[in-house]
Amino acid sequence: MQLADAPVVLMLLGLTAYMVLGGADFGTGIWELTAGSGARGQALRDYAHTAMAPVWEANHVWLIFVLVVFWSAYPVAFGSVMSTLTVPLFLATVGIVLRGSAYALRTVAWGHRERGLIDNLFALSSVLTPFALGASIGGIASGRVPIGNAAGNLLTSWLNPTSIVIGAIAVAAAAHLAAVYLAADATRARQLALVPAFRARALVSGMVTGALALIGLAVLSGDAPHLFAGLRTGPGLAAVVVSGVAGLSTLVLVWAQRYEPARYAGAGAVAAIIAGWAAAQQPDILPGLPVTAAAAGRSTLITILVIVGVGGLIVVPSLALLFSLFLHGRFDPGVEPAPAVAAPAGGPLPRTPAAILIVLLCGGVGLTIFTDGGWPLWLGIVALLVFVLVGFFVFTTAIAGTADRRS
Repeated sequence: MQLADAPVVLMLLGLTAYMVLGGADFGTGIWELTAGSGARGQALRDYAHTAMAPVWEANHVWLIFVLVVFWSAYPVAFGSVMSTLTVPLFLATVGIVLRGSAYALRTVAWGHRERGLIDNLFALSSVLTPFALGASIGGIASGRVPIGNAAGNLLTSWLNPTSIVIGAIAVAAAAHLAAVYLAADATRARQLALVPAFRARALVSGMVTGALALIGLAVLSGDAPHLFAGLRTGPGLAAVVVSGVAGLSTLVLVWAQRYEPARYAGAGAVAAIIAGWAAAQQPDILPGLPVTAAAAGRSTLITILVIVGVGGLIVVPSLALLFSLFLHGRFDPGVEPAPAVAAPAGGPLPRTPAAILIVLLCGGVGLTIFTDGGWPLWLGIVALLVFVLVGFFVFTTAIAGTADRRS
């Protein structure tokens, strides 16, 4: 691994977070199409909207993060992707805008007919966006995005067997994650009448996703043989096995009504799919363009790592606190704030962790900037990564302690 590979790792982590978190948000919209009519269908739609309210907008942070790192670290590849895949990326953007608008307008709908139209718009845009993003990934993975400004075909680059099957997998996986999450959330919120419906949807969508994954492997063998070969050996094969085991485990856990562990198993299955794609495509980011050749200058890459490390101290603890409150039911309707208790450990940053953070940051920046390579450079990168991890735990503890004392 070289310095040029570090931003790719960050992009993959961001893409995984977006699929696991933001993808599940899109999945809730997909279930709008199958909720049915009548009071029961309306109850499912209402709960899905309520459950995702605290986090749906925050999850787009990961997509922005991936795009910013991509264009900063690999400008030639970014330009090639954005110009060739203009159509699906534009459709994905339209879907995101329409979906957000429909979500906001639903709360002020003045009649049953208007609410139905808004729900349909929300559902259709929730299908459009993951499919378009998945089709874009399929175009990259199948080698249909050449180097250059709009050098690839504007239609066949994303309307091809690989893109279509990956787009379908993205939609099915989003729906599956949403159903698993909603079953867990409804159980926690004691909305027990809704749990069987979400459980059934989780089981069906999980089987559909698995079937599409097997179909996808067959499609890749003929349409993208280089990618298929990468999934048959080494890390690519390991990722396929992990994804399959995690997917089966999710179904077993949902069947056993163990929804919380199923939540994490389902997320692991999706993360393994993304890892497998990365492993199978290496070392190229685009056909004939290795990651090392596509990377920006050394000073730019170091700046990206430093900025991500410092920004991570603000964004990651904030999102961790948000999801911690969300998963513990603090945003559930009708939940009263916890009574005031003695202040737990937290609050102001202790001196020792603060000193450790300063040493890690200064040492990491110094070693990455003022060394030419070799083990000192990697020691600096490791120091920056440890800086982010230590800062994450320290700042999360401090913020959580302050929030608990104020409540």
